[in-house]
Amino acid sequence: MTRLIDLPTLAHLVHGIGVPRFMALLAERIEADFARWPAFDKSARTASHSARGVIELMPVADATHYSFKYVNGHPFNPAQGLPTVMAFGVLAEVATGYPLLLAELTLTTALRTAAASVVAARALARRDSRSMALIGNGAQSEFQALAFHALLGIAELRVFDVDRAATDKLVRNLAAAAPALRVRRAASTAEAVRGADIVTTATADKARATILTPGMVEPGMHLNAVGGDCPGKTELHADVLRG
Repeated sequence: MTRLIDLPTLAHLVHGIGVPRFMALLAERIEADFARWPAFDKSARTASHSARGVIELMPVADATHYSFKYVNGHPFNPAQGLPTVMAFGVLAEVATGYPLLLAELTLTTALRTAAASVVAARALARRDSRSMALIGNGAQSEFQALAFHALLGIAELRVFDVDRAATDKLVRNLAAAAPALRVRRAASTAEAVRGADIVTTATADKARATILTPGMVEPGMHLNAVGGDCPGKTELHADVLRG
């Protein structure tokens, strides 16, 4: 029988385990899968772009299981009361093609993205990193903040978004969810990143393709460009990557 995990079921599971512990378990699983990278049959995501956003299919398989995720990115959705990102996925047996699981993945994607960012930072960031700039303060930013605070020891967060309402919501939510995390508003991207150990960019709008320029990047700074996920939406100036 195909099992279904809907949003209420997943939310109940996360609440029971606790968000920090849940993301820690996700990070462990992600690290384990990276360790067996050659075992996966991988292909690039298939993307369908439109003037309003993008819809993507993301398949992967190993010797026993096949899976895909459907996910979108529509930055104008919040104005209609809809999330920017929504997702669902399927897990199936390779031997029979039988679908084992159909799952809502919007919340899972948010948690997994933050856990993957921590996995990368553990390998690449300075071990004594304690401050992070967070550029783009939408829904994903809260998960990034909680993951880096709980799993990497980030104690100070500098936040900036061109939408002040998004920053207001982030600051309010973090005050309740992580009261020990010091959150400071910045007046610009440049102010937020100055002196930061880690810089996380989590923007959604393709119109703001360049968030970080070479002059903002300091020696030893770890860059976590979460929103740079398609052509025209790199977040990092090309010279940052060339350097």
